[in-house]
Amino acid sequence: MAKQVVQLSKVVIRFAGDSGDGMLLTGDRFTSETAGLGNDLKTLPDFPAEIRAPAGTIPGVSAFQLHFADHAISTPGDAPDVLVAMNPAALKANLKLLRAGGTLIVNTDEFGKRAYEKVGYTANPIEDDSLEGYNVIPIALTSMTVEALKEFDLSKKEAERAKNMFALGMLCWLYDRPSQGTIDFLTSKFGKKPEILKANIAAYEAGWSFGETTEAFAVQYEVKPAPMPAGEYRNIHGNLALSLGLIAAGQLSELPIFLGTYPITPASDILHDLSKYKNFDITTFQAEDEIAGVMSAIGASYGGALGITTTSGPGVALKSEAIGLATMLELPLVVVDVQRGGPSTGLPTKTEQADLLQAMFGRNGESPVPIVAPQSPSDCFFAAIEAVRIAIEYRTPVFLLSDGYLANGSEPWLVPDTSALAKIDPNFTTEPNHELPDGTKDFWPYLRDPETLARPWAVPGTKGLEHRIGGLEKADGHGGISYDAENHDKMVRLRQAKVDAIARTIDPIVVDDPSGKARVLVIGWGSTFGPIGGACKLVRDAGHDVAQAHIRHLNPFPSNLGEVLAKYDRVIVPEMNLGQLNMLLRAKYLVDTVNYNQVRGLPFKTDELAGVITDVLASL
Repeated sequence: MAKQVVQLSKVVIRFAGDSGDGMLLTGDRFTSETAGLGNDLKTLPDFPAEIRAPAGTIPGVSAFQLHFADHAISTPGDAPDVLVAMNPAALKANLKLLRAGGTLIVNTDEFGKRAYEKVGYTANPIEDDSLEGYNVIPIALTSMTVEALKEFDLSKKEAERAKNMFALGMLCWLYDRPSQGTIDFLTSKFGKKPEILKANIAAYEAGWSFGETTEAFAVQYEVKPAPMPAGEYRNIHGNLALSLGLIAAGQLSELPIFLGTYPITPASDILHDLSKYKNFDITTFQAEDEIAGVMSAIGASYGGALGITTTSGPGVALKSEAIGLATMLELPLVVVDVQRGGPSTGLPTKTEQADLLQAMFGRNGESPVPIVAPQSPSDCFFAAIEAVRIAIEYRTPVFLLSDGYLANGSEPWLVPDTSALAKIDPNFTTEPNHELPDGTKDFWPYLRDPETLARPWAVPGTKGLEHRIGGLEKADGHGGISYDAENHDKMVRLRQAKVDAIARTIDPIVVDDPSGKARVLVIGWGSTFGPIGGACKLVRDAGHDVAQAHIRHLNPFPSNLGEVLAKYDRVIVPEMNLGQLNMLLRAKYLVDTVNYNQVRGLPFKTDELAGVITDVLASL
């Protein structure tokens, strides 16, 4: 008999198991099928820092969380409705995240005495009373997978590896996800290994059939598509969106792209992605270290290319002197910092946004640089174009501050009409620009545009524009080495004024205040956009007025920011650091902000943040 179909408006699922259990692949495939159905979605991959932690241990647990809905959503979900735990370590590491009364699907085959004692359980948690607050569904995933694949010429270990496909098929049936996309994916991945391909498809279909026939699932669930603007969509994660944005910027500026970098989590995917697009005049160079990476990018910019370097916080520390050099040389350079938990090597696979002050001030001397921060995975595309625009038009290094959550998280992306994207003019100097007493002209590399204060960009080898630049202070105009005190003061102030001038070309900050009566403003930057939006919605749904604003340009700030802050009785600044933006706002605008900070390596939970907002409202 066909099972009853229950309509749900949203679901949060978390897959968890050993790194070798394929949980990230399982979550990614479930996400792809969900995106194809037209649900809005947000994801949160959560993988360990250790490359190969011991099997069955908590440090080796890998997880993937997906929130999908029939309406617009802004976060990967505060607490899973469903947790799939492939072993005791996955259960121990993730149970605290599962909402009270949530569904817990456990792979009973992996809950032997040795396995559960390894992670600190004194008894099998499936059999004692420790899980009584949840809807526990014990399933022998491993043995059922092996049984389903007994006709194939596979070892027991090889057959067991397909248990993630069994779990995927089972969950796809439970939530009415299609299968064809997964079968096409498996065909592409294992097409040259027919036996492995057939086994994985068989495991997936066995999981689907089990879901359809088992009494463990009394109903099937359906989440209808979310209403979205018409257009072509694709599921995209932040690092790929950022890479495509850099490619688009290269096309918009008609400049070759040179990426000089050194691999570092969570930024390495950008190097991997850009290396696939040589046909767009992109050169990728994996240097021997962080310093060589950024110096090669500076050299590329000097040669007339768009120099880019990618890194995370520890790499920024190593690149700092070179970024100061690029500030003095006044060459275009985009520094992509995909932030992670610190200090030092810290939490390589966890998210944080604690590099803001490092990007703002982390160089010797007065070395101002513009800073741009995307607010969502798909927004990384547009933020990358904006960073390139500023770097080229103002001849300056630009920091692009992403973070681990944005880099690895995914969401539906409305593919933009590239013909509507504004061109970026590198405006190379091709003629001498300084008149000599005898009426002839030569080239001065530090004569400035009166509006932008940008110096000319001349490609080496252009006839009549021979020039040199180096690491010592320049003389205003002709650019020779200068130790003159007055000239140094002037050049420092000119470089700062050039960055300040960027404010004229950026959009004013926009406030979301539906009622127009809010007395409290919640303002953030970067990946806090989704949690802040979700928390403000909860507060408004409860009948309160609250305003929200988000800062994309962190240096310089939007020109109307001070005016906006002054309109509200209270300004709350949530950050995944100890109050870095809060410090800047208080110092610049003398506003008594309320900071709310967490550095747990995870995005904010909307209900916690909503509680903070409610408390501030109650204090008025």
